[in-house]
Amino acid sequence: MEKFLESLEEAEKTIKTLDHMVYVTFPLIKDKRLLLKVIQEIKKSVADCITSILQYEYIFKRVSLSRDPKENFRTFTEKCAARYGIGKDEISLVLELFDFVEKHKSSPFEFIKGEEVVILSESMNHITLSIEKTKQFLNLAKEMLKKTREGMRKNSA
Repeated sequence: MEKFLESLEEAEKTIKTLDHMVYVTFPLIKDKRLLLKVIQEIKKSVADCITSILQYEYIFKRVSLSRDPKENFRTFTEKCAARYGIGKDEISLVLELFDFVEKHKSSPFEFIKGEEVVILSESMNHITLSIEKTKQFLNLAKEMLKKTREGMRKNSA
């Protein structure tokens, strides 16, 4: 099976699981730390969609790929996103998601305050994660998956 299809299937499977976690499991257990795990997996799914698009475009010789992930993301935003109907707002949200996960990974301290998870940086700056923000990121992942599938169908014809 083509590598781009494997990435796409992995993203789809993960998104279905995350949807269940956000809309069924989380309301039952109400453990805010679950949101941190969910956004990490959402990031992985969005990255799988981007990887799938880049691999697909590479097969058809429309882009060249690099070993540098930042260069590949630039290729995605400049040469692929528009072809798949992925707009600037979605790209901004992808960047916000990736930044959020990076800050979580490098955070020395996190705590729960009310309905949000607060993540502190080394310099004591903070960002917060709520269920609403998590749902926004999940909807981004669903939309990316949908546009990736539709774009591949359209671009192969």
